[in-house]
Amino acid sequence: MASEDPVVLVPYQEAWLSLFEEERTRIEGAIGPRMEEIEHIGSTAVPGLAAKPVIDIMVGVRSLEDTPALVARLEPIGYEYVPALARQMPFRRYFRKLRGGRRTHQIHLVERSDAAFWERHVLFRDYLRAHPEVAEGYARLKYEASERFREDRAAYTDAKTEFIAEVVRLAENERD
Repeated sequence: MASEDPVVLVPYQEAWLSLFEEERTRIEGAIGPRMEEIEHIGSTAVPGLAAKPVIDIMVGVRSLEDTPALVARLEPIGYEYVPALARQMPFRRYFRKLRGGRRTHQIHLVERSDAAFWERHVLFRDYLRAHPEVAEGYARLKYEASERFREDRAAYTDAKTEFIAEVVRLAENERD
């Protein structure tokens, strides 16, 4: 399955943190009380880690039944809702922001009560932040996968799955 745009990694950029903070403010202003929590996740949230230059944002809400109202509030700040992805992951609603035809930000909207999904993403991010040597290994894997699967985003993601699962296991063990 070919992706809509190729997998291209870039070196870590200090600006990613401030881009997230700016977007957090916009999102909070748009959906305010419907939002319970917001996190910067993914590789752009890990200092020093190469990434696709897309700011990953996880937004926790009370209920996904609020999605129509949230779509109406997120569209004016530039987010496009992609309902087709809800069939693949019914526990998540996906939004993207484009500039010049390329994604710059994406929101993963989930029910905050879905602790497993939420914690997996936060544990993975925090473990990589605390273990730079593991983050370096992840970067190597990502570069190899991006070269092999440049035009196949699904295969690129699949190539990282085992590594991510192992890091989450390590993080859970360290936390316990």
